[in-house]
Amino acid sequence: MKTEQKSKLRIIPLGGLEEIGMNITAFEYEDSIIVVDCGLSFPNDDMLGIDLVIPDVSYLKNNIEKVKGFFITHGHEDHIGAIPYVLREVNAPIYGTKLTIGIIENKLKEFPGLKGIKKKVVKYGQSINMGCFRVEFIRINHSISDAAALAIFTPVGTIIHTGDFKIDYTPVFGDPTDLARFAELGKKGVLAMLCESTNATKEGFTMSERTVGRTFDNLFAENVNHRILVATFASNVDRVQQIINTSYKYGRKVVVEGRSMVNIIGTAQELGYIKIPEGTLIDIEQLKNYPDEKTVLITTGSQGESMAALSRMAAGIHKKVSIKPGDAIILSSNPIPGNEKAVSKIINELSQRGANVIYQDTHVSGHACQEEIKLMYSLVHPKYSIPIHGEYRHRLAQAKLVSQLGIPKDHIFLMSSGDVLELDGKEHAQLNGHVHTGSILVDGLGVGDVGNIVLRDRQSLSQNGIIIVVLSLDSQSGQLLAGPDIVSRGFVYVRESEDLMEEAHTLVTHAVENCLDKKITDWNRLKTVIRDTLGDYLWKKMKRSPMVLPIIMEI
Repeated sequence: MKTEQKSKLRIIPLGGLEEIGMNITAFEYEDSIIVVDCGLSFPNDDMLGIDLVIPDVSYLKNNIEKVKGFFITHGHEDHIGAIPYVLREVNAPIYGTKLTIGIIENKLKEFPGLKGIKKKVVKYGQSINMGCFRVEFIRINHSISDAAALAIFTPVGTIIHTGDFKIDYTPVFGDPTDLARFAELGKKGVLAMLCESTNATKEGFTMSERTVGRTFDNLFAENVNHRILVATFASNVDRVQQIINTSYKYGRKVVVEGRSMVNIIGTAQELGYIKIPEGTLIDIEQLKNYPDEKTVLITTGSQGESMAALSRMAAGIHKKVSIKPGDAIILSSNPIPGNEKAVSKIINELSQRGANVIYQDTHVSGHACQEEIKLMYSLVHPKYSIPIHGEYRHRLAQAKLVSQLGIPKDHIFLMSSGDVLELDGKEHAQLNGHVHTGSILVDGLGVGDVGNIVLRDRQSLSQNGIIIVVLSLDSQSGQLLAGPDIVSRGFVYVRESEDLMEEAHTLVTHAVENCLDKKITDWNRLKTVIRDTLGDYLWKKMKRSPMVLPIIMEI
């Protein structure tokens, strides 16, 4: 008698496994796909002119009839930032907690083409039935309120997705992580856990968010005669709450500056996730009506972002705030990997203006260190471990921890974006195949119109400059009527290199005339000759290779 082949659950990370950011994972069973998170990442130094990087969701587009909905763990950009772009291609309902949905709604207002998107607020402990899946939201702590882990009940077993988490027994807002629910699920049996890895290389426990409140209290006490500016992540609502509490205690008025900060704090206040005592918050225009020692500015730009409010203040180009000697500037965040140079630059600029920059002990992470990761695994007892959210080194560190806890090495899957993990709920779990993934670059309003070729050109232009050769030909006789004129940008300062440009002009003129004498009037051949002649000459003279762009006009 032939046994019927049971369908398999497929777990497909579409991003977030090569970097910190761009988190998005698909869960597929037969004709149902649910998607957890939909984040963006920020460009690397070599992505010149690029604003944002979003995941390539071709797999979801190609299976759009299966996609049932997006389940969002929390409201950080690396988990929600790509939603407006992805919804254009894959329009499906969005499920999240109250603050998360509030932040998403605010974000979608900036994209007028996205109307009629179904959004549903889910409470902790509530389950959503979706195709073959049931998804339950579980309370966890993170550096933004209303963060959730997900228990995904599938026909082959229960999967837990931790989202970003830390275990904070004394959170600023709301209750601690629901450890009892994780333990309950662990007792019933969990097939696999996707656990975040951001701090998996760090020993011990992450400190409670409240410890930062005590640090602020000390700093405010030390700076009673100075204006205080605090730069932090716009989305760290609990941090902002603590700054406001301390400001109120010391009788200071608070200004919130920076577009993303104003938006998120506005949403959080509206939904009751931040409580601001009456009369504490003032508009930036009213700043001049109060003495410096009675004011606090909460601003964006703690990562040294060039257009953020703090960077503009440091550069002296902010329209309403000038840094003064004696200002106490608290950087309440750690540099994200890769941002160290930008943060160092801004500290130097602020210090040169006479400010006292404070950046030690003013931040605690929102991510679990090794002991919290171990605690989560000890409660949940998953059969299979899938480290997610982080560079390879972070995920490898989690894999080593997990193997110390007794999970066999062949039950730990270090996946890459696009890998397909198949689970049948019995003894079968294996990587089987790969789907198309990748990064789509957003530049201004253009999404995906800048690819590797354009980036290569931008890098070449930024490193070597460009030389444009313009000439006019007679359309009848093919004779040279004007030029070649040589225009240089970003290569050499022309006034100081007249001999070089003169020689280059003579060389190109001879090469063009030589071609025309041989009756070569094919534009492509002419352009190739100009590029090769000029390129070889400039390399011999300068050991540089600018982009050579010939322009031929027929008259």
